[in-house]
Amino acid sequence: MEERRTLMDWVWRLLLLLWALSIIFPVVWILFQSLRTNAEFFQDIWALPSKLHWSNYTKAWIGYNVGQSLVNTFYYVGVSLVLGTLLTTLNAYALTRMQFRGRTFIWSLIMLSLFLPGINALVPQYILMKTLNLTNSLTGLIILDSFGENVFFLMLLGGFMSSLPKDLEESGFIDGASLFQVFWRIIVPLSTPGIVTVAIFKFLGLYNNFLGPLIYLSDPSKYTIGVNMYQANMKMQYTSDWVTMFAGVVIVMVPSIIFYMLFQKRIMAGATMGATKG
Repeated sequence: MEERRTLMDWVWRLLLLLWALSIIFPVVWILFQSLRTNAEFFQDIWALPSKLHWSNYTKAWIGYNVGQSLVNTFYYVGVSLVLGTLLTTLNAYALTRMQFRGRTFIWSLIMLSLFLPGINALVPQYILMKTLNLTNSLTGLIILDSFGENVFFLMLLGGFMSSLPKDLEESGFIDGASLFQVFWRIIVPLSTPGIVTVAIFKFLGLYNNFLGPLIYLSDPSKYTIGVNMYQANMKMQYTSDWVTMFAGVVIVMVPSIIFYMLFQKRIMAGATMGATKG
């Protein structure tokens, strides 16, 4: 029997449709503007391009040094993603599967940190990075983001691991496996869905990270894509070359859009995984 739709169902559908359009429309508008000339843009910002000017993308790639900033971003994101995900997996395993004195106290401190604004850590973090000569360094930025554990990811993966049967580890120990072998050969394979979900959210967060690179990087040749486009935007008050700027924005969006298309189901599943596991 077909379920009848109420008036509120249609109202919610309409609201969701309007919300989706409010997100899609600016992206489509930027795409069209990136294919116009500056004269056409200032004449009418809502008109469609009379001719597709793909040369704007070449100008953005060369003029804004988009290629180098993408290389910097992929290095920063790639290494931080691998190292950070590994550390999160180790921490989640230690705090959820191992029994040791002080474990409850550590979890209490972690939960307490949820109520502390992250902006408060900027000054002591910068002083520490400056003292260790890690400022203006992509490697230093990687160390900061990899070892700075995210409580949300730790709780998400910890909730997934805590739902695994304890008998699996006990069987491994009986068979003579070490603690690391149990972790690597039993827990990690079974926790793969949770680890992949955490890795996806980490990638999106790292790729879109702006404040950290802006604070710690001062050499333009080391800028990540977010800082690079911010500096390009600052130049608009002198050049007003908006169509090239829009072309650069489109180039920047492509990797994250492709990533989302490839892992869409994983991202949607990960949004509710913490509520169904643990």
